[in-house]
Amino acid sequence: MVERDRVIDLRTRSTYSPDCATLARNRLALARNSLGMTVEEFAATLTSLVGWPVTPDALEAWESSVVPPGDVVIAVSTMTPAASDMLELRSHKFIPAFVGEPAVKQLMQASSQDCHVIPLDHPSGQCSLHVWPFGVVIVHLVEEIAVPNIARLAVWRYRSYAENLKWVAGYLQTLTGDASIQASYVLSAYWLHSPIWVGRMLDTALRIICAPRVLVEREGAGSTAGLGTAERAEKELLAGGFEHQEMRSFGLKGVSIGYSSWSGVAYHPLDPTRSLAEDELESFELNLQALWAYCEHINRQVERGSAPLVPEGHGWRFLRAARSRLANPRPQETGQHRSMRDAVLETSGLMGHLQHAIEALREAGQH
Repeated sequence: MVERDRVIDLRTRSTYSPDCATLARNRLALARNSLGMTVEEFAATLTSLVGWPVTPDALEAWESSVVPPGDVVIAVSTMTPAASDMLELRSHKFIPAFVGEPAVKQLMQASSQDCHVIPLDHPSGQCSLHVWPFGVVIVHLVEEIAVPNIARLAVWRYRSYAENLKWVAGYLQTLTGDASIQASYVLSAYWLHSPIWVGRMLDTALRIICAPRVLVEREGAGSTAGLGTAERAEKELLAGGFEHQEMRSFGLKGVSIGYSSWSGVAYHPLDPTRSLAEDELESFELNLQALWAYCEHINRQVERGSAPLVPEGHGWRFLRAARSRLANPRPQETGQHRSMRDAVLETSGLMGHLQHAIEALREAGQH
């Protein structure tokens, strides 16, 4: 779901000049946090390594505003294991397709649930097929990812999308016997559980992960040269910051960092005991993407000049009720969940998509 006019051309950017002072301060803060030490404990450990007194006050200044000495930075690099330099996250891919009412009836069989879930075997992760009675299915693929930087994630994402769409189309065609079925798109949500940054850089990193296409040029994205370009762009954005006018935040200070955009969602629980649960985001995206794919099917019929045909009981009144369930807050809903819902709904463009579909079905008399 990436539009070309929303992709930044890297060739228009100025030459990257790294903010070495910020990088050094970030290295100290990240090391102390990853080791689980207090400022006092970390200062005492550094004292023993550099051979001169390191005070807690000096350490706090080095982490926030003052450039740390070179021997301190080198000492810190010897304290942190290599594994801490790997970005680890879970990638949730939602891949919808409209297969039609007869196919979903066969898949759901006698199930009375609103959505039926079928486990699938996939070589790269945990996979399941979610089936809705209005003719939409979504393949939900969860992959564990460990990469040294966001550029690698962006290139992997670019390469894997084509493979995922082809795999889902082939699976659904075989399953239904309909060779015309195609997967519509891939929408990603990233659950970042092991970051390699802290502070401002962590916030900037989540923004980039939310829209990693910004690192990848349209031509040569999967090549070695393309990866090099993406890595340079990542360093520039991490040092200078990254803003996107169509990106929305839904994090809570001290608890979580979350961003949503047209390209997808990125979330990091700073405090897992108070943040959103992963299945809350997963469940909301599944329902949202199912409606998005259904409305896409309806609106495409209209664009072809046809009167939209939909399964019985899933006309404009069904869509109106679905919109209410998805958009309106529940009595015991948390503020974080409400923020997440509002941000994802706004950036997905679903509400306009729904309104067009409702109007088309009302005009066609599809109740």
